[in-house]
Amino acid sequence: MAEVATEIAKKVEAKAETPVTVAPTKTVEAARAEEAETKVTVAPPKPVEATNKSAEETSSLVGKLETEVEIKASAGQFHHMFTGRPHHVSKASPGNIQGCDLHEGEWGKPGSIIFWNYVHDGEAKVAKERIEAVEPEKNLITFRVIDGDLMKEYKSFLLTIQVTPKHGGTGSIVHWHLEYEKISEEVAHPETLLQFCVEVSKEIDEHLLADE
Repeated sequence: MAEVATEIAKKVEAKAETPVTVAPTKTVEAARAEEAETKVTVAPPKPVEATNKSAEETSSLVGKLETEVEIKASAGQFHHMFTGRPHHVSKASPGNIQGCDLHEGEWGKPGSIIFWNYVHDGEAKVAKERIEAVEPEKNLITFRVIDGDLMKEYKSFLLTIQVTPKHGGTGSIVHWHLEYEKISEEVAHPETLLQFCVEVSKEIDEHLLADE
């Protein structure tokens, strides 16, 4: 009887040990690991391609134009026309500038808003500009166009005027710098506006010399 009991006990122990060898926890963990690996390996390239294309298109729409104009007036005199009395520019260049009004702030102060009436390419136009920066020691002023006709063709338009004394002689050099972003490839670069700036510079110079 003892031998029979011992044999039965061994069989019971064998049956009890069988479930223990099954490791469902490992199977679940492996499944989760496989699922996690699948998610990590999925890396669609389309967003990257779209980003690169957008950057290329943006760079082709952004541009800069510069020119220099020699004048006989001093750098300080010319700079003061755009900081202290831009409303007098219409007197100096009546064929190009019809008027200039202060909408907010003070003349020649950063943050101030100025409204221009001008004629470009034979058409009467307007421009609302904010003074972005003024550096008297460099005779520099920067305007940002925030509204008006230019905003129909450009997303952004920045105009900087800096005047430096001419080395080795009297007079000065007016440096015009236009920085912009077109709304599309169909829009032309503003070369004619740069020529407009040259004409205004020459007429302001004549006006300043006449006032001396």
